[in-house]
Amino acid sequence: MGYNELHLSLGGNMKIGIGHRLFGAVLLAILTVAGAGVLLLRQNVLDSFGDYAVAIELDRLDGLSSALARQYREHGDWTFVPGNDARRGWVTDELARVQTRRIPEPVAPVRPVAPVAPAPAAPPAPPAPPAPPIPPLPPPAVPVPGAPRGVTQDLHARITLLDAAGRYLAGRLPATLPMAQRPIEVDGRTVGFLGVARSHRPSDAMAYAFLSELQRSLWLIGAVAVMLSALAATLLARHFRRPIDHLARGAATLAAGDYGVRLPDERSDELGQLARHFNALAERLDQAETARRQWVADTSHELRTPLAVLRAQLEAIQDGVRQATPETIDSMGRQVLALTRLIDELYALARADVGELECRRQALDLWELATAEAHAFAARFRAAGIALALAEAPVQSPVLADPDRMRQVLANLLENSLRYTAAGGTVRLGAQAEAGHVHLLLDDSAPGVPDEALARLAERFYRVDASRSREHGGAGLGLALCRRLLEAQGASLAFAHSPLGGLRVTVAMPLAGKDLV
Repeated sequence: MGYNELHLSLGGNMKIGIGHRLFGAVLLAILTVAGAGVLLLRQNVLDSFGDYAVAIELDRLDGLSSALARQYREHGDWTFVPGNDARRGWVTDELARVQTRRIPEPVAPVRPVAPVAPAPAAPPAPPAPPAPPIPPLPPPAVPVPGAPRGVTQDLHARITLLDAAGRYLAGRLPATLPMAQRPIEVDGRTVGFLGVARSHRPSDAMAYAFLSELQRSLWLIGAVAVMLSALAATLLARHFRRPIDHLARGAATLAAGDYGVRLPDERSDELGQLARHFNALAERLDQAETARRQWVADTSHELRTPLAVLRAQLEAIQDGVRQATPETIDSMGRQVLALTRLIDELYALARADVGELECRRQALDLWELATAEAHAFAARFRAAGIALALAEAPVQSPVLADPDRMRQVLANLLENSLRYTAAGGTVRLGAQAEAGHVHLLLDDSAPGVPDEALARLAERFYRVDASRSREHGGAGLGLALCRRLLEAQGASLAFAHSPLGGLRVTVAMPLAGKDLV
């Protein structure tokens, strides 16, 4: 098995649910916050305990401060402080002397007095050897009295004596480390400062003890974080997984060809909006599938009708029932022409659907083209008993359009008015230019079109009255083809009620100057 196959196999078997993903994300977030909090707490504790330790050390220098204040009062200045290199260790010696003075001297134990025995008659016994002397107790260590363990291990090396102006007198030389100061006051006046520098290393044992206790609690913090993340992930997964499961099942149903599926869309968040979009998509697919089925059924019916007539006439001629007279041949020719026209319209619509409808646009006068096509229909209008009226020419009507396609559009529109206008009626052609467009208006008289049918007139195979349309030889594709041909040239087609009592068809095209801009 190759790498790609192994990768695909593992990827197909390893499925991580949204609940596990949420659990991992929430757990990682909580642990990150907890870890960051512990690190910040550790740093703050170390910093705070360092300051606290320095403050304690300053308080423990109260004896040294008092001793220095007494010597300053006796001498009147700091002249008693030695100079040269001796002053580096002078403060340490003074601190040891003050601490030693505070330690009480050990007291030798009192030996009990032996009782006096009566004088015996016998000669006195030899004197007892003297008792060995009791060694004195060793002096205690020299830490700062009362200081916590670990605070004053190197205090003697971090003390600096400064005068009132902050100038160095004795002890540790000032350096870059921060130094806390304690004033030395004589008669209410500050005469100097005792400074203690912070240690280079953390000497706050209490801080590390606290952090050690805190580290023991990290396991509890981690366990609580896992429990909280599991609870939050469970609630979030339950909140989000249900609509996602509905969406997954709905998508699977939709992919299987069932376009009637709908999702609950009562949520107000993004998942609810996604469900509404899914329902709209399913509705559009359902409508498209219904239109496709109707398209196939109507196309089959329209193609079958002329073919059935042709077949019947041919079989009648073959059986000798009818003769191949000129009338029979003309009838068959009309069926062939109807079939050819239907196939041509279907072909043009199919090319328009895929964007392959060719339009060679050029400058032409739309009103001149429309009146020429209307004159070509004049004889047929007169034969049908319909009056054809032409309005006055517009001020301007130059457009960019394909002449052949526009003749096809105008012929279909005039053919539609000729078929569905009652005898004795009127068809009027007019035009007007406004707002950078030229509007070509074709009005006819009764019968009219119902309101609900106006929006559907340009649908394929739609007829207001299907039986009456077939009587007039209409397949229901002419107006649909007109709209697609006009849209391919940047124009539009609209339908409304005509002032003459029938239908008004409006063709709107941009003027050539407007279009070129």
